[in-house]
Amino acid sequence: MEKQSWLELFMTYLQLEKNSSLHTTSNYERDIVDFERFIRAIGIDHFAKVTNSDVRAYLTSLYEKKYARKTVSRKISALRSFYNFHMREKRVVENVFTTVFLPKNKGRLPTFLYEEEIQELFASLQGDKPLDQRDRAILELLYATGIRVSECSQLTIRDIDFSIGTVLVIGKGMKERYVPMGSFATEALWRYIQDGREALHKKDESQTNSLFLNYRGGALSDRSIRTIVGNRMEKAAYNKRLRPHDIRHSFATHMLNNGADLRVVQELLGHEHLSTTQIYTHVTKERLRDVYKQHHPRA
Repeated sequence: MEKQSWLELFMTYLQLEKNSSLHTTSNYERDIVDFERFIRAIGIDHFAKVTNSDVRAYLTSLYEKKYARKTVSRKISALRSFYNFHMREKRVVENVFTTVFLPKNKGRLPTFLYEEEIQELFASLQGDKPLDQRDRAILELLYATGIRVSECSQLTIRDIDFSIGTVLVIGKGMKERYVPMGSFATEALWRYIQDGREALHKKDESQTNSLFLNYRGGALSDRSIRTIVGNRMEKAAYNKRLRPHDIRHSFATHMLNNGADLRVVQELLGHEHLSTTQIYTHVTKERLRDVYKQHHPRA
């Protein structure tokens, strides 16, 4: 059914034209292959022969399998992009996923740490060993800049500019942005690079330029950074479930709480759309409501 060539063309488009991340492309490929299996099972031998009723049948099958709203939305987005691409290339005359309703995700607010909890987290980072210096530098940088863990793992020595206190970040779609990193992060990074990183660097023959290194001296993966941050947050003994990404949420929330402009926060976070950043205004409203309830005598 020429499935392979259609899929390969779309994957090439995502990688070369859209500069999509490996995570995005692998998810999209998996979703399209899943859809191909479905249409083959109902007797359709080509993507171009899919009709609106076939799409409705596919959606019904997803709901019967009890997929989460977020997963269904991602699958629809992947297939909508797939058909948009082949429409552009004039392989199909219409996108059968254009009119499909995207299920709304439940409006769950992002979890974040209060400023007092952030102080407790950094107070818990003790020790002068190379790995202690590295871990503190990672957490200071994540909180100071709001960058994603995946962006943090890609940083090299050359991306840090101590003269003006900025870090060059490669975000989604390979888009570059410069982010200020603040005095605490600057000090922690300088100490780590001059001392702890040097000690770790000597252990590896490849002499990588990666900023953050593992105990063998090689580049630290994003998965390892998530583990490190998660372990450090767990040791701080908060009474709530937290993820490394919540450091990013905390950065955005604290910036807005302290009067930062929404568009500035959008640019610092590397959000393409302002609506993505606006969720943090809801977080700040929740914070105001909590403070009001705690301190107003007739709340």
